[in-house]
Amino acid sequence: MMRYSLRGSHRGPALMATAVALATVAACSGGSPSGPSAPSAPSSPGASASTAPTSAPPPPSPTPTPTKAYPLSSAPRTVPAVRAHEAARGPGWKPGPTGGVVIAAGSAGLADEGKLIAGELGIPYRGAVAAGPGDVELALGGSGAPESYSLAVRGDRVRISGPDEAGVFYGTRTLKQSVKATGAMPEGTVTDRPAKPQRGLMVDIARKYFTAAWLEDRVREMGDLKLNQLGLHFSDDQGFRIQSDSHPEVVSAQHLTKAEVRRIIALAASRHITVIPEIDSPGHLGAVIAAHPDLQLVSASGRAPRGTVDIANPASAKIVDELLREYTGLFPGAYWHLGADEYVALMSKNPEASYPKLARAAVAKYGPSARVQDLATGWLNDRAAVVRPTGKTLKAWNDGFFTGGVVSPAEDLEVEYWTGREIGARLPVSYLSEGRKVVNLNDDYLYYILGEPNNFPYPTGRRIYEQWTPRVLRGSTPVPAKYDARILGGRLAVWCDLSRAQTQAQVAAGIRLPLAALAQKVWDPEKPPLTWEQFKALAAKVR
Repeated sequence: MMRYSLRGSHRGPALMATAVALATVAACSGGSPSGPSAPSAPSSPGASASTAPTSAPPPPSPTPTPTKAYPLSSAPRTVPAVRAHEAARGPGWKPGPTGGVVIAAGSAGLADEGKLIAGELGIPYRGAVAAGPGDVELALGGSGAPESYSLAVRGDRVRISGPDEAGVFYGTRTLKQSVKATGAMPEGTVTDRPAKPQRGLMVDIARKYFTAAWLEDRVREMGDLKLNQLGLHFSDDQGFRIQSDSHPEVVSAQHLTKAEVRRIIALAASRHITVIPEIDSPGHLGAVIAAHPDLQLVSASGRAPRGTVDIANPASAKIVDELLREYTGLFPGAYWHLGADEYVALMSKNPEASYPKLARAAVAKYGPSARVQDLATGWLNDRAAVVRPTGKTLKAWNDGFFTGGVVSPAEDLEVEYWTGREIGARLPVSYLSEGRKVVNLNDDYLYYILGEPNNFPYPTGRRIYEQWTPRVLRGSTPVPAKYDARILGGRLAVWCDLSRAQTQAQVAAGIRLPLAALAQKVWDPEKPPLTWEQFKALAAKVR
């Protein structure tokens, strides 16, 4: 809408009369109503030359240049949605011929983020120079929460600032998505931060080989969704998928080289994503046992459960510890996953009767009241002691934590809660109430298992979007709100039990919407602003 104004001291009919008079004068004077050579207005009939006019029109004010009236802006269209947007009136910002990306003084660490968003928007990266018209400026500073940012659009400029590089990077994701969705970033100020510090994807690369290129594509996808963790479960019964120098005999024919792993880690770091490795033990070690059959656990009846090492055999601990020491050097991130789930000896009704060798070893090590679960807990604590000197935060699956024994799991272990189906299953509150920190991998919502075995249908983005929150740790019932601070976030988990059920491309397509929905709910667990259909359409537009 174009808006015009005529300014003066008159109002109502007087204003109209003045406008008519000005139009008349302009018509008679060739458009110069107030110049010194303009002729006087004629006297009215019967008036004498010496009689002063009763009223003379005031000199007109100049007519201003027409300006466009902008409506109040709306929040940008992004996945996940921004948490706060202060609306303003203005044209917003879009990539233009004069704009570029610049880095504010004292913010040299943002060069990588600047070059990335410049390339994505198709504008030049100009480095540490003063911002000008049409520019995007990146700046470190402020006292906000980790990973928070502010994005201000005014005067045909964008300024993204945050207390750390991750927050500024997320601000560039908001800018990129908004431009992809609508062609512009709306006027106003976004203030944004994640609800949960751990947000991501876990991929079982042990049972199914995934190429480095496929994993790199997931890293790029995760970065745009503001996710910050990629878990790699790389050792299991079906395969061991990363090159090893200490034990090359356990490595599968199809595997990632260390050079490929370093490339993945470097790309992830550029997107502020931490790669979390997992060597699962003492179960799920079939690939190791295949090369070292003497480590196999055998029951009293002669049964040899697949992938289960004899934790009473010191050689089992020795090889696992050697692998742990090797790979903690390869993965520089802040986390390590110890596994500890589904140890078959503890899945029997009477572990002491079924595995008397383990029962004797428990008593010998921990006293007459000790049971097989204490030996397993001791194993977990011993593996944690190997990794702990690296300073990494340690994780283990919830069914590796036992109560009522003479040995307790180390207090610094984070619980990765996935199941309530195991024998003697514990409710999530039992972990939270004892002060444990928990990450949500609820198998009812967040488990994408190839082939859908054992009544595990593929998760849907809609169900996650409409029903799940980080407090829904088991089934569909959330834990009480008082425990929210101890729930650190959530990850979607891809498990490859039936590895040939889907191709790599099918897995990528299948997890796209569940991953986007998860990203929304760990960034902001409240009811999303869009309907599912609106969110689905937006996710397709901004990907």
